[in-house]
Amino acid sequence: MSDTIYHLELTEAGCRLDKALADRLPDLSRAQIQRLIGDGRVTVDGNTPARVGLRLKGGEVAMVIVPPARPTKLDAEPIPLRVIYEDDDLIVVDKQAGMVVHPSVGHEGGTLVNAIMAHSPNISGIGGESRPGIVHRLDKDTSGLILVAKNDRSYRFVQAQFKARTVEKRYIALVVGEPPTPIGRVEAGIGRDPKQRRRMAVLKGDRWRIREAITEYRTIESFDGFVLLNVKTLTGRTHQVRVHMAFLGCPLVGDRLYGKRCELSSGLQRHFLHAEHLRVKLLNGSEKRFSSPIPVELDTVLNYLRSVSSTIMSK
Repeated sequence: MSDTIYHLELTEAGCRLDKALADRLPDLSRAQIQRLIGDGRVTVDGNTPARVGLRLKGGEVAMVIVPPARPTKLDAEPIPLRVIYEDDDLIVVDKQAGMVVHPSVGHEGGTLVNAIMAHSPNISGIGGESRPGIVHRLDKDTSGLILVAKNDRSYRFVQAQFKARTVEKRYIALVVGEPPTPIGRVEAGIGRDPKQRRRMAVLKGDRWRIREAITEYRTIESFDGFVLLNVKTLTGRTHQVRVHMAFLGCPLVGDRLYGKRCELSSGLQRHFLHAEHLRVKLLNGSEKRFSSPIPVELDTVLNYLRSVSSTIMSK
């Protein structure tokens, strides 16, 4: 693939060069524009600008040379995916439990990113690299809906919605015990647990790096010793639902990191958390709602609890 060259007349007197170019080239982020300027791939009236924040006088002509996306070092792997929506900008996947979202130490392959690369080999890429953009994440053992951007513009567009808290994310969670009220809201900052670095925790004080975290919940169904909840996250912190439920004294069923080992005759091998609903606005301005049915292994747990509860109530 060859370079893409843009010739632009800049009429924004007093505006910074990098901002003016980013406004004119929505497929490129401002950080990418700044890198192109620093690499000498931008000229203004035939001259290479000395700084990204050059103030424009108005009427200048800029030439921007954009190289093709770099090949990624990640491997494409033909892993089956349940894709429930796809267009030129976005993919919505119903992720199965057990799949890691992004390659990391110990999980170099077999991830959602590897699978997306095989599913969409012509993806335009994120940050100048031919790879999909993970806008938000789900834990390995959490199933359900996840958004994946195909290009920088889509990535930034959806990311801005998450930042503005206009994306609606809802989960189904089964907890041990019950929360203090049938309907509630948790506003408790989350940071890295200073005692166990694998964990996150609700923290207070100035000593820790704490990020705001807000979770709302409502009771769907109650059993003997367990409660099924509909959970809505207004922020997207690591392990947020798991940490907040444990903070309330009702950890997720099967969550060995934040709860206690909970044996159910159904034989569940992971924590009970499923991302069942997403509402997001697309680049064309339309709003889409997506839903995912509860997986068989989780439905089996609920049927088991219903049968046990009805037996107890009939005695």
